Amino acid sequence: MAYMDFVLILCTALLLDVLLGDPGRLPHPVAGIGHVIHFWEARLYPGEGERREGRRRGILLCAAVLATTAASVGLLLLGASVAHWAFFSVEVYLLYAALAWRSLKDETLPVATALFRGDLDAARSALSRVVGRDTDVLDEAGMVRAAVETVAENSVDGVLSVLFFAALGYVAGGCVAAVLSVWTFKAVSTLDSMVGYENERYRDFGWASARLDDVLNFLPARIGGVAAVLAGACLGYPLLRGLRVLLRDRRKHKSPNSAHGESAFAGLLGIRLGGGGIYGGVLEERPWLGDAVREPEPEDILRAHTLLDAAVALFVLLALLALHGLA
Repeated sequence: MAYMDFVLILCTALLLDVLLGDPGRLPHPVAGIGHVIHFWEARLYPGEGERREGRRRGILLCAAVLATTAASVGLLLLGASVAHWAFFSVEVYLLYAALAWRSLKDETLPVATALFRGDLDAARSALSRVVGRDTDVLDEAGMVRAAVETVAENSVDGVLSVLFFAALGYVAGGCVAAVLSVWTFKAVSTLDSMVGYENERYRDFGWASARLDDVLNFLPARIGGVAAVLAGACLGYPLLRGLRVLLRDRRKHKSPNSAHGESAFAGLLGIRLGGGGIYGGVLEERPWLGDAVREPEPEDILRAHTLLDAAVALFVLLALLALHGLA
C-alpha cells in the first residue's frame, strides 16, 4: 500500500506540473527558502574583521537553512496529518512545487516562437529572461544554443534530481521522507543559486553551498545523461553518437555535473553547445560540447523539449520499477 501511495502522489504531482506549470500565484516553498537564506545570511555573514571565518560561517549557513527547511516542511506535514485528504494534498503540492519540468519548456518556448517569426529582437528579449549571458550579441544559432543548453543543463537539477531524491527518500522512510528529501535537496539548490558564486562576497561564504550542490547532483546528473541518450534513441535519435559525445564531453565544464545533460542533448541533436558567452560585457570561454554535424536551428529548441519529456518519462518508469522490486 505504501508503494502505491507513493506512485499516486508522484504521478499526481507530475500531472499537475504538466497541466499547470509553475505554481507562481500560490505560496511557493522556494520563495520561502529564499527568505530563510536572507535571514540566516544577515546573521552569519562575516564582518570586516572576520574574513577568515567565511568558509566556517558558510557551513553554518548551510546547516541553518537545511534545518529550518526540514523543520518547516515537517511541521507543515504534521499540521496536515489531521485529515488524510489534507495530508495527501500537501504531499502532492510539495512535490509538484519542487518540479520545473513544464517551466523549462514555458521559459524557452517564446524564444523558439520569436525565431520562427524571424523576430530576432523579440527572441533576444525572451532569452534574456532565462539566461545570464548578454543576449544582444547573439545571432540565431547562438540563441538556439543558449535555449537548448538551458533545457539540457536544468533537466538535472530542475527535474531529474527532484525525482531521484523523491525515490531515495521513499526508500529511506516512505512518503514523508520522500517529501523531506526533495526539499532538503531544493534548499541546497536554492542556496547554490543565491550564494554559490565565485565573486568577492561569496567565494568563501558560498563555498559549502556550491560544493554540497555538486555532491547532491553527482549521481542524478550521470543517471540523467544516460537516461537522455536512451530516451533519445527511443525517439529515433542516433544512440551511438549520443553515447560517444556524452562519454567524451561530459567533463568539459567547470561544474562536475552540468555538462552531462548538455553533452547528451548535443550528441543526440548533432549540434555543438557551449563555447562560452559574453557576461556583463566580458567574454567567458568554455569548451565546445558535441560535433557540428549541422548548424543549430529554431526547431532544436522544440526537439530539446521532446528529449526532456522522454528523459523524464524514462527516468520515472525506471525508478518506479526499481522501487517496485524493493517493495
